[in-house]
Amino acid sequence: MFFSEIHTRIRFVFLVCIIILIAIIIKVFYIQVFSYQKLNSLAESLWSRELPIKADRGLIIDRKGRVLASNLTTVSLVVVPGQIKEPEKVAKDLADILNTDYKDMLAHVTKSTSIERVHPEGRQLSYDIAEKINNLGYDGVYLLKESKRYYPYETMLSHVLGYVGIDNQGLSGLELYYDDYLTGADGAIKYFSDGKGNKLKLTEVYEKPTSGVTLQLTIDMDLQLAIENELDNAMAKYNPEQALIMAMNPKTGEILAMASRPNFNNNEYQKYSNEVINRNLPIWMTYEPGSTFKIITLSAALEEKTINLFEDTFHDGGAIQVDGATIHCWKRGGHGTETMLQVVENSCNL
Repeated sequence: MFFSEIHTRIRFVFLVCIIILIAIIIKVFYIQVFSYQKLNSLAESLWSRELPIKADRGLIIDRKGRVLASNLTTVSLVVVPGQIKEPEKVAKDLADILNTDYKDMLAHVTKSTSIERVHPEGRQLSYDIAEKINNLGYDGVYLLKESKRYYPYETMLSHVLGYVGIDNQGLSGLELYYDDYLTGADGAIKYFSDGKGNKLKLTEVYEKPTSGVTLQLTIDMDLQLAIENELDNAMAKYNPEQALIMAMNPKTGEILAMASRPNFNNNEYQKYSNEVINRNLPIWMTYEPGSTFKIITLSAALEEKTINLFEDTFHDGGAIQVDGATIHCWKRGGHGTETMLQVVENSCNL
């Protein structure tokens, strides 16, 4: 009886061990086969780092290939707090070079993050400032390539092209409308680090950025420069609140030139009011075409043979009601009865 109970207990313990062993094998199999990708990604996120490299924005060119919007190569400041050995000293030197607040810079270099972009004071730095930072030679302080949008013609075609923000995102005009095409794919410098954030040797991988596509317009810059000059002359002579010109190929509908006043310098759009930079008058503004459209109406009627210039008549009484509104002819009392040819000759509004 005694030995029988011992054998039963041994069998029970053995069975429990077998069950636990099977459970462990199943768990290990599940981790290795089904959860591998997820766990591997979580592990890599702990010791892999990326220093971003911004892609160049796509060019904008006119119909003859002349560049209307290009890029200037600049650099931006990025710090890896885990690699900085003397944060107070690094913060003071960087603050002095960038002419910014020491406490703000100290917050950047001591922030609990893997990579910290110093924004906005560390963005799009000049060559002189970048050289001073580079000469410091501090660990954990990096200068990364970044492009800045540049408009060589400055105020020319300003409303049509639009402008971009500090992160090269389109904010207005063609820059905004075609932003998905003009924006490239960023690259990166990838490396692995230890638990303290120190970069491990021989682990650096460079991923090249891809520039955005080139956008070619129907604009002819020769004609554009001509109409811009005429607008400047009109503004100087008549001093109007606003003015606009648009040139189109009537056979294809292509816009060959477009400009309005007031305009702005796309490279310095921050200096202008929203009313100036966001109003492309040929598109945004509504206005009556006036007498210039009468010839189109008459041509359509002649084409369809619905009127006879010499036989058909119209009586101009000076005013007419249209959808509840009263439209007046420019001549008080109207022109009386006139042929269709006289309607055009007199520029009758009715």
